[in-house]
Amino acid sequence: MPKQTTVRLPDDLADEAEVVARVKNTSVNQLIVDSLTAEIERVRADKAFTDRAKALVERDKELLERLAK
Repeated sequence: MPKQTTVRLPDDLADEAEVVARVKNTSVNQLIVDSLTAEIERVRADKAFTDRAKALVERDKELLERLAK
């Protein structure tokens, strides 16, 4: 089941998103989903990003292990 969330957009960005969605014959929701999907694919391909993500996960794991003692 899809997860619902609220996104607060600046008025100008919301207006532009509505225009782009209309021109693409899609919904603003689908435009946002497509944009987030593209951004996630982009950062997954970015080695510096994935290295930072792995370092954060490792740090969080260490912190959680300390808290669990």
